[in-house]
Amino acid sequence: MASPQASNHFFSNNHVQMYDFDYAADPVDVAWVDMQNYRRFVVGLFRSVGTATVDGFRILANTAADGSGTDIVVKVHALGTAPDAVGDQIYLECTAEEVMQEATDAGITGARYVTASVELNGATDEAVVLYILSEPRFAHDGLTADIIA
Repeated sequence: MASPQASNHFFSNNHVQMYDFDYAADPVDVAWVDMQNYRRFVVGLFRSVGTATVDGFRILANTAADGSGTDIVVKVHALGTAPDAVGDQIYLECTAEEVMQEATDAGITGARYVTASVELNGATDEAVVLYILSEPRFAHDGLTADIIA
């Protein structure tokens, strides 16, 4: 019998979403999300198809919700060992304070939108990109929800 308890601690304190990512010739910003009411942003990349490597993986910030402003590099993955096999996983994390500091250093105010920027090396490569926004200003039900097309 399944538990009748309505446990919902993780999903009330984290906004989790995954994105399917296919090869593009240039680095691609996966999805811009608003960090205004969150303290941390975690992004992961899971290699799902292909044998080439990941050439770039970083977190960018911007003042525009669609990324049309000036990009600010917040974090860059060193990629010491090439994630070139299906199942390889890499992660980055930043805080809202780091986003503000990097923006201030770049002379930009109001940067609150973040994205993962991914560059795959092989034309047939694919990945799944995981976003977790955590430590919300106000925890509440529904921060993470099922998404069904």
